[in-house]
Amino acid sequence: MGESLVISSGKGGVGKTTIAANLGIALSGIGLNILIFDADITMANLELIFGMEGLPKTIQDVLEDKARPEEIIYDGPGGVKVVPAGLSLRRIKKSDPDKINEIFQLFVNKVDLLIIDGPPGLEVDAVTSIAASQNMLLIVNPEITSLSDALKIKLVAEKLGTRILGVIVNRVRGDPTEVSGPEIEAILELRIIGNIPEDPIVKKSTTLGKPFVLLDPKSPASLAIKDIATKIAGKKAEFEHSTKSINKLMGGFFGR
Repeated sequence: MGESLVISSGKGGVGKTTIAANLGIALSGIGLNILIFDADITMANLELIFGMEGLPKTIQDVLEDKARPEEIIYDGPGGVKVVPAGLSLRRIKKSDPDKINEIFQLFVNKVDLLIIDGPPGLEVDAVTSIAASQNMLLIVNPEITSLSDALKIKLVAEKLGTRILGVIVNRVRGDPTEVSGPEIEAILELRIIGNIPEDPIVKKSTTLGKPFVLLDPKSPASLAIKDIATKIAGKKAEFEHSTKSINKLMGGFFGR
């Protein structure tokens, strides 16, 4: 059985989906079998970031009993598998969160790591994603409003028993008006596992529908994501693929 990791944020627009997509590819490059599940139903931007718009079957079809779960797993870029969100399922999810949880558990058994791109905020679909996941990464911008919203997510995750691996600070500019790393850790009482700098490659990659870790692997944002991936995998950057090493991966960061 694999592990599940929800990528969460207190509000939209912090770069959560972009991080989920690129982190998944970086972890795939290390040697993990990755499936990225777009649970951010109201926005459903994962397909756009991957350049995979218009897929014939999505989670919408599974929830309406029009498709089997295995029919909505697609090959994505960089070796990852992708489960698209499709149309808005807000009404369906509110009426049947247990079915969403069942689907999560089915997929987590198929891979080393199921990455769930969770909805922002604290509505029922977001809480369902957190509750269904063993682990969580919290995405913030270095702004007090972002941290205030993230703190609420943290408290919910703790009540649900979801392990919080740490915080990723996105869009760091080095501006003196930003909340500093030590201040972020003090406010959230969580460790920062990575800082992703503001980088023009991110906007360009979204426009082109190609994740930035593939578009420019040596860009500042790409290097930051890869560093975070090695921390999550519990390995150093010079990690070499082998069956024995891959078996140890999930005992690294997740086993702590």
